[in-house]
Amino acid sequence: MALRIVMMGTGTFALPTFQKLIESDHDVVGLVTQPDRTGRGHHHHVNEMKEAALEAGVDVFQPEKVNTSEALQRLREFQADIFVVAAYGQILSKELLEIPRLGAINLHGSLLPKYRGAAPVQFAVLNGEKESGVTIFQIEPKLDAGEILGMVTTEIGPKETSGQLHDRLAELSAPLTLDMLQQLEAGTETRQLQDASLVTRAPKITKQAGLIDWSKPTKEIPWHIYGMQPWPMPFTFLHLPEKKPQRLLILDIDPAGDGGNGLAPGDCVVRDCQFLVRTGDGFVRVNTLQPAGKRAMSAEDFLRGTHVDGAKLAADNY
Repeated sequence: MALRIVMMGTGTFALPTFQKLIESDHDVVGLVTQPDRTGRGHHHHVNEMKEAALEAGVDVFQPEKVNTSEALQRLREFQADIFVVAAYGQILSKELLEIPRLGAINLHGSLLPKYRGAAPVQFAVLNGEKESGVTIFQIEPKLDAGEILGMVTTEIGPKETSGQLHDRLAELSAPLTLDMLQQLEAGTETRQLQDASLVTRAPKITKQAGLIDWSKPTKEIPWHIYGMQPWPMPFTFLHLPEKKPQRLLILDIDPAGDGGNGLAPGDCVVRDCQFLVRTGDGFVRVNTLQPAGKRAMSAEDFLRGTHVDGAKLAADNY
């Protein structure tokens, strides 16, 4: 039986599922998404969810605050059986969640109860997890705490960025959602309470979080490098004698062994045309970097124009 569905989503994580719902036998009667925003310099931020809805003829509702009485009345008018939520960006009230007969389900980019919060994909990479996944749960007013309805897992690649993992999890969400809707309509779903003792948090990432801490162990530096891409990007500052610190994005590295007695974290060494940096317990080799205002380049190309042996990578005010 086809369900009347309202999708609630703003970020690209929701897009593959939204598109599959539109293509399915279900009746997608509305999209609730964040209001249009104009960024710095008056650049318009494209809302891909809104564009997909308009192309498919799906009604779009963009309330500034979704829990007001006016917004709730508009949501009731959709007469939806269920709300499907993914990367929407607003907390949903108890009154809102009670509008559809099957309630609201959320697609979350982690294996709950791990990584509740705004940045679950990034924290999985930042913490060196070997696997991640998508959890669908019944939404309740408490943050990411509802009953688990379904889950899919996937391995995290050794150099997979959080952006790459995000996109893969978004694609995995679509078939999981369609299967879950079928079970909910038939009443055959299984529900599992989250173990509160296993809860970990994944709060919103700040721009400053991209700064690389070279004192960390060698194995943890790559987690940061790949976890901070594509935002806020992993950065450091190259300190050369009698020059202003130069901001560098470090995009790809490899562990490069132990040693380095007498060197401090962030100290730079060039060996056999390789750009090595001292960490808390060894070295990493920089493979790809991007100086401020320039294109990404290989470390070998960078070394042709910059003498870094004996220099230091650190914050700009060390």
